[in-house]
Amino acid sequence: MAHKTWQVIKVRYCEHAGTEVSMEAQLIFPADFLPEQAPRVVAHRCSQALTCNLDGRASCVWAGTNPNFDPFAESDL
Repeated sequence: MAHKTWQVIKVRYCEHAGTEVSMEAQLIFPADFLPEQAPRVVAHRCSQALTCNLDGRASCVWAGTNPNFDPFAESDL
């Protein structure tokens, strides 16, 4: 049977939250009889999203309040 789990993708310092935050993804792993299938990513979240949302300011895509701003996106410099 397939199962869901939250897995930490990366840990970064967030200026908006003022602390280190964990960027997490919810993965659905396939059933045991389909082992060659890759897990599916169905959701993303931040470990401090509640704190940012209670702040009253739009924060970022990880907190779910500002889909146009991702402060942890990898830049191609």
